[in-house]
Amino acid sequence: MKIRDLIIGAAVGFAAGYAVKEACAVKTVSPEKALKHVKSNVQNQIPVSGSWIHMNPEHLEKNHLQYDVYRGGLSSTEEGQTKQLDFVVDAKTGTILELDKQ
Repeated sequence: MKIRDLIIGAAVGFAAGYAVKEACAVKTVSPEKALKHVKSNVQNQIPVSGSWIHMNPEHLEKNHLQYDVYRGGLSSTEEGQTKQLDFVVDAKTGTILELDKQ
């Protein structure tokens, strides 16, 4: 066996292992993208004047299901009054799980 064949085999094995690792890795939506998604979904019903989101995901159990979520909030000014809304977004998919008025 030539050393060149051994090096090529090791390189191909390393590349295949890396490709499989990347394909299987759990990816999350960035907090900025999640916030943008929430704002775009509620903009038609509520005029959003401010927003915030926690940058670190946290664990949540809801209806016996486990989620990694981002928590955040929106501010809306309607009829001269500022109203606050809290939201919870799934960190893996960006799906809005909760949207509550305070």
